[in-house]
Amino acid sequence: MMATTRARALDAAIELLGTGGLRALSHARVDERAGLAKGSTSNHFRTRAALLAGVADRMAELELAAFNRPVAPASADELVEILAGMLEFVTGANRTLTTARLVLFMEASHDEALRTAVSRGHGAMRSWLVPMLAGVGAREPWAAADLVIACCEGLILHRVARGDPTDARPTLRRVVRAALT
Repeated sequence: MMATTRARALDAAIELLGTGGLRALSHARVDERAGLAKGSTSNHFRTRAALLAGVADRMAELELAAFNRPVAPASADELVEILAGMLEFVTGANRTLTTARLVLFMEASHDEALRTAVSRGHGAMRSWLVPMLAGVGAREPWAAADLVIACCEGLILHRVARGDPTDARPTLRRVVRAALT
């Protein structure tokens, strides 16, 4: 099935953000990267702010598709392996999208509408993680999810921005253990 013009524009915008940063993003560049007729992106996203919010929502959609299959770890160790696999994916095969997300995080620090859009993605991640944490014994799975997500976001930042190849499992084991108590 052929992707819609809107999806093609958003995917191209993600690639531009993830490879060239915020300065690389313009409606015209998105059209060019996506192979769309001139003006197509601005027909869907009239402003840069609307385009950025659309990008944040598209990222969440793409990642939910990748992670939204039921996962029920039988133990904290299995959960650590799932999280380590997720980190490998987002900083490996999905690195461009992850880099684009980090660009949006910084922009969201002074853009309320974008902050709201980025927060929707965070909520989706929490919803993915909470049942797993509850399943392995977290007494407060929502609070535990916040702890684990904060750790994962830091590990992702270090991997992308600093090229840190450190195995995340020891850190994830400590954080998951703390989240379960």
